[in-house]
Amino acid sequence: MNKVIESVEQAVDGIKSNMTLMLGGFGLCGIPENSIAQLVKSGISGLTCISNNAGVDDFGLGLLLHNKQIKKMISSYVGENDEFERQMLSGELEVDLIPQGSLAERCRAGGAGIPAFYTPAGYGTEVAVGKEVREFNGKPHILESALHADFAIVKAWKGDTEGNLVYKATARNFNPMMAMAGKITIAEVEHLVPAGELDPNEIHTPGIFVQRIFQGQHFEKRIEQRTTRSR
Repeated sequence: MNKVIESVEQAVDGIKSNMTLMLGGFGLCGIPENSIAQLVKSGISGLTCISNNAGVDDFGLGLLLHNKQIKKMISSYVGENDEFERQMLSGELEVDLIPQGSLAERCRAGGAGIPAFYTPAGYGTEVAVGKEVREFNGKPHILESALHADFAIVKAWKGDTEGNLVYKATARNFNPMMAMAGKITIAEVEHLVPAGELDPNEIHTPGIFVQRIFQGQHFEKRIEQRTTRSR
């Protein structure tokens, strides 16, 4: 099976309106910039997006929000995105806010074939409304279900032609677990190398989870909140 795709247009082929997508990254770190930009151009709408946050107003998933291409966000952080906040408060956007650890584990569970798990996170809050509660070691836990997606789109620092991926630093937040949970996983990488060139001990996502891989042409790698020290 040849997993290498020559262009981002081919990589996102088959993603249609009203699908559920997982998009890796943390803030603006490790997000699939090329794929998101192509989805904006495609004009598809009604998307349900599972992502830690929604980028910023003029970058990342914020671009899809601005175009009203997303109908629901499943995430843990509104962050610095004013449009995300506005659409959520106005009722234009359906939002499912999940504790960050629970979101990561629900993605991981989806990829591991675990249908649900119990966690104490969120008990006693709106997060627990309508969910089963059980007590373990004298402490109440709520039942959380696994998350899946029609497509998972991740970004890696380096990948090989077999789909094996290596993430760099903070990009390991959400990308590895989301890569496991999509029916089809698309990986955009900064460096695409021949099979066998990666050290097996450094691979974070085995190629068995990846169906499409391509080398991104341009990465801005913006900083969400730049803070500097006076000289």
